[in-house]
Amino acid sequence: MFTGIVREMGTVVSFNGTRLVVETASDAELGDSVAIAGVCLTVIGRQNGALTFVVVPETLGRTTFGRLTAGTRVNVEPSLRAGDPLGGHFVQGHVDGVGTLREHADLTWFDAPPKITRYCVEKGSIAIDGTSLTVADVDDAGFAVALIPHTLKATTLGSLEPGDPVNLEVDVLAKYVEKLHA
Repeated sequence: MFTGIVREMGTVVSFNGTRLVVETASDAELGDSVAIAGVCLTVIGRQNGALTFVVVPETLGRTTFGRLTAGTRVNVEPSLRAGDPLGGHFVQGHVDGVGTLREHADLTWFDAPPKITRYCVEKGSIAIDGTSLTVADVDDAGFAVALIPHTLKATTLGSLEPGDPVNLEVDVLAKYVEKLHA
């Protein structure tokens, strides 16, 4: 479980399609869960300021991880621990799909597939590359969020260009409400 409050930006050291190594200041231990670009991964190795993870085919099929190369910056958040402040919203690190940046303007717009936008509501929550955000507007092709200068500087969202892909996780509560009404 995560909050979507990114703690740092790490750097991909290497990724061979299965084994991901990320340079990070995180003090995560073997077996800990860490969100990398919004994806919950388990630490399988720790050495010289880098964490190692295994990425399974399911993850490759649902995320932007197929594009990771050495030097790529990624958002990093350690898992929530008892007593930690709940600053964002409940984020599982279970990416629902990939969207793309449409434009940076007064609001930042992302295009997303219908399986994502069906859960997007004004003032609802969404995680973009693991960053907890509030939906400010919705249209037929996607949704908008308001990004403050701190978020742009402290996460990878500030370096996005139109067309860049992002990992999206909708609010789990919206999925449960839909299931209860089915």
